[in-house]
Amino acid sequence: MSVEDRLQRKTKRRKATWVAFCLVLLSVTVSATAPDTTVTTETLSGLSTTPTQPSDPYSHSSATQPSILSSFLGSFLPTPNQRGPIATALRIVQRLRQQTWIPRPISALAGFGGSPGKGSSGKSRRSEEMRGRAVKIVDLLEHAVELGNVDALYSLGSVSLFPPAALPLNITRAYYAFERHARLTGNATSHAMVAFFHASGYGNLLRHVLSLPIDQARALLYYTFAAQAGDYGSQMALGYRHWNGIGVNEDCMVALDWYEAAAEQAMDQFLSGPPGGRTLPLTHTKLSDLEGGVYGPGASVASTGLHANRHVIKAANARAAGETWEDVLDYYQFNADRGEIDFAYRLGKIYYQGSVYPTPGGIASGAEGVGAVPRDYHRARAYFLSITRHVWPVTKQNKKAEVDDATQALAAQSAGYIGRMLLRGEGVQQDFRLAKIWFERGVVFGDRECHNGLGIMYRDGLGVKKDEKKALSNFNIAAGQDLAEAQVNMGKYHYHRSEVSVANTYFDAAMRHGSPFEAFYYIASLHASRAQDPSTPSELRAGSCPVAVSFFKLVAERGCWKEDLLAEAENFWRSGEDKHHEAAMLRWFLAAERGYEIAQNNIAWILDQDKSSLRSAGFAQLPSNETARIALTHWTRSAAQRNVDALIKVGDYYFYGLGVNDEPEPTRWEKAAGYYHSAVATQVSALAMWNLGWMYENGVGVTQDFYLAKRYYDMALETNKEAYFPVMLSLTKLHLRSLWYELWGGKNKGVSLWRDATDDDHWYLGKAKADRERRLQDRKAEPEGGEGIAGDGDHGISEVEDPVQWARDRREADEGAGDFGPEDYFDAATRGGRRDVEEEEDELLETIFLVLLCGLISGLIYLRGRWVERRRREEEAQARNQPPPDEGFFPPRGDPARDNWAILR
Repeated sequence: MSVEDRLQRKTKRRKATWVAFCLVLLSVTVSATAPDTTVTTETLSGLSTTPTQPSDPYSHSSATQPSILSSFLGSFLPTPNQRGPIATALRIVQRLRQQTWIPRPISALAGFGGSPGKGSSGKSRRSEEMRGRAVKIVDLLEHAVELGNVDALYSLGSVSLFPPAALPLNITRAYYAFERHARLTGNATSHAMVAFFHASGYGNLLRHVLSLPIDQARALLYYTFAAQAGDYGSQMALGYRHWNGIGVNEDCMVALDWYEAAAEQAMDQFLSGPPGGRTLPLTHTKLSDLEGGVYGPGASVASTGLHANRHVIKAANARAAGETWEDVLDYYQFNADRGEIDFAYRLGKIYYQGSVYPTPGGIASGAEGVGAVPRDYHRARAYFLSITRHVWPVTKQNKKAEVDDATQALAAQSAGYIGRMLLRGEGVQQDFRLAKIWFERGVVFGDRECHNGLGIMYRDGLGVKKDEKKALSNFNIAAGQDLAEAQVNMGKYHYHRSEVSVANTYFDAAMRHGSPFEAFYYIASLHASRAQDPSTPSELRAGSCPVAVSFFKLVAERGCWKEDLLAEAENFWRSGEDKHHEAAMLRWFLAAERGYEIAQNNIAWILDQDKSSLRSAGFAQLPSNETARIALTHWTRSAAQRNVDALIKVGDYYFYGLGVNDEPEPTRWEKAAGYYHSAVATQVSALAMWNLGWMYENGVGVTQDFYLAKRYYDMALETNKEAYFPVMLSLTKLHLRSLWYELWGGKNKGVSLWRDATDDDHWYLGKAKADRERRLQDRKAEPEGGEGIAGDGDHGISEVEDPVQWARDRREADEGAGDFGPEDYFDAATRGGRRDVEEEEDELLETIFLVLLCGLISGLIYLRGRWVERRRREEEAQARNQPPPDEGFFPPRGDPARDNWAILR
C-alpha cells in the first residue's frame, strides 16, 4: 500500500469520527432537553398498585441523574464496571465519594459531594410532592369505592397493606377493603388476605387501631375459599395447617393434596422458562444465623459441629471481621485484570449466579442469598471469553498457544457457561447454533456442563434434529461426573417410560449431589402415587405420605417466582429504616402462615424477649405477654420443622414463664425438661445437655440425681469441645456438692458420687452422734418397768401369761438388739442402766484413739522417710569427697574384669 492510499484512509477515518461525534452530541442534547411527559403518569399509576422497594445496598449503580457531559463521555470512556486502568480509577473515585472521613473542603473541591443543605431540602420537597400525589390517589380510590367500583376496593386494600414510600401502613383500611371485596367478588387473593389477619393477629402485635382476635376457624374457612380458587399461598397455608394440626386435626393425606397442588404450580412456572427451566431464586437467610445462631457462636447448633462450615456462618464471621462483598469483588477484579484466569473464572461465576456462594450441584443448582451481589450476565460473559481466548483465539491469524491442563480445564468450564447463556438467552440473544459450537468445544475436554447442554439440545431439538440416543449418551457422561442436572435428566427419561426403580435411583443420586428442585418434585410424585394408591399396604402408605409432603413442601417454597416474600423482606430489613422493618415483618408474617421455617424463625428472633442477662437479677423490664406469646408460637412452629435451637428456646420460654398460661412453676419446669429431652435426643446440642444436667443437679422439673447430672455434663463436653470451661466448672461444683452432702450424712443415694450405691453403712461427720441418738430413741420406745409385751390391745402384763415363756422372749429380744451374747449378761447387770451410754462413750473414745493412732503412724512414716533420704544424701556427699581406695592389682570399679577377679578371690 502506497503512502497516498494510507493518507486517504486516515482522512476518511477522521471524517467518520467527526460525523459520529456530531451525531452523538446532537442525540444527547435532544434527549436531555426533551420534556418527559410520562413521569407523572407512571408515578401515579405505580403508587396505587406496587410498593416502593428500598434501594439495594449491594447495588453499584448511582442514584443521581447523569449530566450531558457525563452522558457524552460515557459513550467513549469505559464505565466502572468494565476492565482496564481507567475503569479501575473510576471505581476508586466512586468509592471515595462514599467516604465520610474526607474533609469537606477537599470533597467539595474534588466534586465528591455538593451542599448537604441544598440536597436535603430538594429531597424533602420531592418527598412532600410524592406524598401529596399519593394522598390524592387514596382519596380518588375511596371516592371510587363510594360510587360502587369493586376493583377500587382491591386497589385500596393493596395500597393500604403494601404502601409506597410516601404513605404509611393502614391495617384497618386494608382489612375492611379486602373483606368487602372478598364478600362481593369472591376474589382468591382477598380471601387469602382476610384469612391472614384472622390467623396471625398481625394488627394486634403492631398496636394498630384494628383489634381483631385470632380466630383459626374463620381463617381456615377463608383459606379454603382462596385455595379452591387456585391461590398459591393459600394452598401452602392449608397444607401446612393439616400437616401440623393448626386449627384442624393432623391429616397427612389432606396436606399431601394441598402441597401437591402448590408444587405443581411451581413446577409449571419452572418449565415455562428457557431451555433447562427457570433460574432458581437465591436461597434465603435466617437473621439468627448472621449472629452465629440463636444462642450465639459456639453455643448454637447452627454454628457448631458440621454446621460451622455452612456459607451463612462463614459470611457472618466475615461480616463480624469488617469484610464486605465489595472488598472481595475488588480483590478478585484486581487479580483478574492482571491476567489471573482463575480469578476471572470465579468472577464470571459470581456475576452469573448473582452470589459469592454458589450451591453445589452445578450451574442449575443456583446460589445462596447470603452472598448476594448484582447479577450481571454481560460482565460474566466478558470474563468467560477472556479465559477461552487462551485456548480458542478470536481470529485465525492468532495461533493457538500452548497452555497447561489447568487453563484448558477453566476454558472448558467457561465454554459451558457461554454455551448455556446462548442456549437460554441470558445477557445475549438466544442462538442455538453458537451454543452448540461452544458446547462442542467444551466436550473436547470432557466438561460435564457442555455434555449436559448438548444433551438438552438433542433431546428437545433446539437447533439440531432430535436424537434421543445422542441426548442419552451426553446425559450419561455428565451424570457419571456427578452433575445433578444430568442425573435429573436421566431420571426423567426413565420416569416417563414408567421405569420407576431406575428413575428413583437417578433422582436419589441427584439429591445427594445438590439438585434442589426437580429431583425433589419427582421423588415426591413417586411417593404420592404410592400413598394415594388404595392397593398399597397401609404400612407403606404411612411411610410414603410424610416423604411426599416434605418434598412437595420444599418444591413449593423454593419455586417462589410468583411472589418471593422472603427476598422482599430481606431487602426491606437491610435498609435499616423503621418503616422498612415494619414492611419486612409483614412479609415474614405472610410467609410464616404459609409454612416457611425461615420466616417463623426470623419473627421469633425479632420478638424474642429472653435475651436479657439481667432477668435473673430482677433488673430487666417485665416482658409483654402478648408479644412473648406470638414469639413462642413461632418458636414452636420452627421447632416442629427440626430446628433444634428453636426447640431449646421453647423450653426456655416454659422455664421462665414467657408467653405461657398461668401455671405452677413445677408444671412449667416439667414441660421445659421435656423439650430439653427432645433436643438432647438429636445428639447435636451441647446446650440442651447442659440444661438437663443443671436441672438434674438442682432437682428442678425432675428428680434430683447427681449421676444423671454428671452424665449429661459429660455428654455436653463430648458433643462440643467448646463447652469445656462451663462443663468443668459445673462438674467441679457437682462433686463439691456431693462431697458436702456425703460428709453431713445424706440419705439420698442418687446425690452421692463418693460411695457405692449398695453401701448403706458409710461413715460421715457426726455418725457416732447420730447412732447414739438413734439408740436412745429405740431405748425410750422399749417397754419399761413392770410393762410386758402388749397383747391384743392390752399394754400391761397379762394375767394368764406364762412367766417362764415371757423371760425367754425377753432374753431373745435383748440378744438380737445388742452386740453381746448370753455370757455378757453378768457384766451388763453389773453396769446397770448406764450400759448403752457407756458403750456409746467407749465407741467415741475408740474412734478418737484410732484416728490419733493413724495420724501418729503416718507422721512416723513421714519422718522415717525424711531421715532415710537425709542419710542417703550424706553418704553420696562423702563418697564424692573421698578418693577411691587403693586396691592394688584389683581392677577399678566399672571395669568388666573386676567380676572375674571377684570370682577368683
